[in-house]
Amino acid sequence: MTAIPGPLQSMVFRSEDLPELFHHTDAIAIARQREAVNTTRGQLILLVLGTVPGALPWHVEVGDSFQLIDSVAVLAYLGVLVTTYLASRRKAKSHWQLNRSAAEYIKSNCWRYAVHGSPFDTGTHHPEAVFANRLEDGLQELRKVGWDDPREEMTDGGGGLITESMRELRDKAFTVRKETYIRDRLIEQRRWYRRRRQVSRRGAFVWSSTIAALTLPALVLALLQAFGTAGSFALTGSLSAAAAACLAWNEMRRHHPLVSAHSLVEDDLENMQAAMETTLTERQWAAAVFETERIVSPEHTDWLVRHRM
Repeated sequence: MTAIPGPLQSMVFRSEDLPELFHHTDAIAIARQREAVNTTRGQLILLVLGTVPGALPWHVEVGDSFQLIDSVAVLAYLGVLVTTYLASRRKAKSHWQLNRSAAEYIKSNCWRYAVHGSPFDTGTHHPEAVFANRLEDGLQELRKVGWDDPREEMTDGGGGLITESMRELRDKAFTVRKETYIRDRLIEQRRWYRRRRQVSRRGAFVWSSTIAALTLPALVLALLQAFGTAGSFALTGSLSAAAAACLAWNEMRRHHPLVSAHSLVEDDLENMQAAMETTLTERQWAAAVFETERIVSPEHTDWLVRHRM
């Protein structure tokens, strides 16, 4: 937490001011996301690699019958089975999503508490107890569906759920809390969604172009074979497998639906920012913060992805 000189002592509130439990859970989510993405990428590459030996026009024999090049396909398909088995045991994708939900839930409630957002508004009696109870209730729901609470493994038990920076910001005047929330939360989230929208748009273009580039020669080869102007082309299968792998990767990364979802969230945040900076009163503040946190929640983005394709 940093104080900016001025009559109201404006505050800067960053992720570093959030409790240790958030940082630990966020780190686990990032690690498990990387593991899940790398596993899927490896499986797709191995599946495509397995089709390559059959498309090659030559063979390399070792001894009387062992085909050296074809053994590459055996190893590739074996690798797919092994990685699939390991992925089913480690459940990286599930742990990634659960820890991401936990981290964002903690972060959202910390912001609500620090700036008097609902249900921790100015009139709340014993707000620290309400905060602790609400946080534990939410985390308990995540534990029911498989989230591993990391506090038992942390040396300090996760530290306090309310940091000194959170208390300091909560004690500030309404104008300071509003300025800090708009600048360090709302605007930062708008920038994040804008960056992710641009990344998703580039990803969608790159992978759609790659799929087309792989499908076009496969189409030409299939036409030549269909009209009998050429012999059988084993390469068609490899091109099709590569295009299918790119399609699966594009769908897993959800580039196309995320472009729309992130754009909608950014628009909602822009409208909320305009209201907070102009017409919003202190009486309306708690509900506005609650609504903003709902908009930036991962669950809201997932809902948009499913329903606004």
